[in-house]
Amino acid sequence: MKSLLAKISGVMIKLQAALISFGSLGIFFIAMLDAALLPIPGGPDVLVMSLSHHTHALMPLYVVAAVIGSTIGSLIPYWIGSVSGEAALRKFSAERREQALRLLNRYDMWGLILGAVLPPPFPFKIVLISAGVFRMQIWRFLLALIIGRGFRFALEGIAAVQYGDQAAQLLKQHYPKIGLGVAAAIIVFLVLNSLLKRRRPVTS
Repeated sequence: MKSLLAKISGVMIKLQAALISFGSLGIFFIAMLDAALLPIPGGPDVLVMSLSHHTHALMPLYVVAAVIGSTIGSLIPYWIGSVSGEAALRKFSAERREQALRLLNRYDMWGLILGAVLPPPFPFKIVLISAGVFRMQIWRFLLALIIGRGFRFALEGIAAVQYGDQAAQLLKQHYPKIGLGVAAAIIVFLVLNSLLKRRRPVTS
């Protein structure tokens, strides 16, 4: 089993190296494969930062390509969840299942945005599958991914333009705080919105 995983990882690394030369198109395919349950070492994040650093003017194009590819690729785990139901979640630990289900149950579409923004080791793949299990409306699923992944890739692209080779190290050090800060802001917004709705007078 370990040898098979090593071979698959080797193939993914070679595929990544081959796609880098295609620029934004390569980022699109890598982001799509990475989101579709075929993780590629470094994923699209490293490519967005690397290519944005070398060609500043094309940074927005690289970000858009990564967002579109990641969003399309995420339809695969969503489809698996919608077809297989809760059986698709059995391979994950009970703790991770509960974490993902609680997030979507409580925050719905905002929960998916939170998952897209939160840094590793947050189990984002299980959130995508859970969205399919819950049959989240497809347009809301896609919109949440565009917002969440858009923030993540845009932050990486801007950091690469501003800080160059140091961007990866800076994000590695500070992204957990940034991601958790954004998540906290979203939760505060949802709580305040809920409180305002409760206080709103009911009109007959």
